[in-house]
Amino acid sequence: MARWYPLAESDDNFLRTARFRFPHEVHIAAPPERVWQVLAADDALVSWSKLITGAAWTSPRPFGVGTTRTVTVGGVASLRERFYRWDEGSRMTFSAEAANRPGFRRFAEDLRLLPETGGTRLCWTFAVDAAPWLVPVLAASGPVLRRVTGGWASGVVSRVDRLDRENR
Repeated sequence: MARWYPLAESDDNFLRTARFRFPHEVHIAAPPERVWQVLAADDALVSWSKLITGAAWTSPRPFGVGTTRTVTVGGVASLRERFYRWDEGSRMTFSAEAANRPGFRRFAEDLRLLPETGGTRLCWTFAVDAAPWLVPVLAASGPVLRRVTGGWASGVVSRVDRLDRENR
């Protein structure tokens, strides 16, 4: 059985003030309801990112506050997530409860959907705090992490476009 390392609970203040923050905004040419369907789908994350190799909702539908999910990156690093905000159709926010690798102290993500002319603005913020030994690694890899997390946000655009083409 894999070992899990508990993480401290995160909140909105942490999302605003974390040492390592990666905020991204992308325009999606679809209404918020359509984008939400993609974000809450059974294949969420794995359908738009090759780096995310596993994502399993571990709570039954309908989802809401308290919903849990386990996400694996690169087949080796996993997080157990618990959603503390679930505003159906417009916003979801989680705090990671545990990681299967040491080093993270806190981890959270916030996803907001804002209606705008011609579609939706997805605002996706990643926030991380790490043990002292991992801080220099995260600091040095900041540009890469920003590109990777930005790729996940852009991947939602591609996924929505692909589904819309398939459904025509």
